[in-house]
Amino acid sequence: MRRIPLRRFEDGRGWFVEIHRASSFERPMRQTNVSFSRQHVIRGLHYHERGQDDLFVCLQGTARVVVLDLESGETFCEEIGDENPVGVYVPGHYAHGFEAITDLLFCYHVTEEYDPADPDEHEVPWDDPRVRELWSTQSPILSDRDASASS
Repeated sequence: MRRIPLRRFEDGRGWFVEIHRASSFERPMRQTNVSFSRQHVIRGLHYHERGQDDLFVCLQGTARVVVLDLESGETFCEEIGDENPVGVYVPGHYAHGFEAITDLLFCYHVTEEYDPADPDEHEVPWDDPRVRELWSTQSPILSDRDASASS
């Protein structure tokens, strides 16, 4: 688990941020995804048995990132985005998810391409006792897949 401060360069036109530099990571990123989530949506927790790493960045709005080390039970939680421009690098085998504190645009770079014929996507319920209190809402908006994982 690694927290990566992002340096914003701003002027009258807006701002610029470098998110990813290949030399900073041990494994190459193979796919980039962007999602829009409405406030109170939780996506996750998900993990990848084959060890896909993820680099999370909130492009607009505020997201609460929650990470669970499945071996030790240790957790990490941080709000990222407009007020805290950082990336969060999540190594494979950690369960991870995020909550939309506001409506948000979220970007994640991953080290494996998604294969619909053999997805490496597994769930831990968002309300697992190890992480339940880390979310700001206790009645989130969930996908059918994440809702079916709930305990």
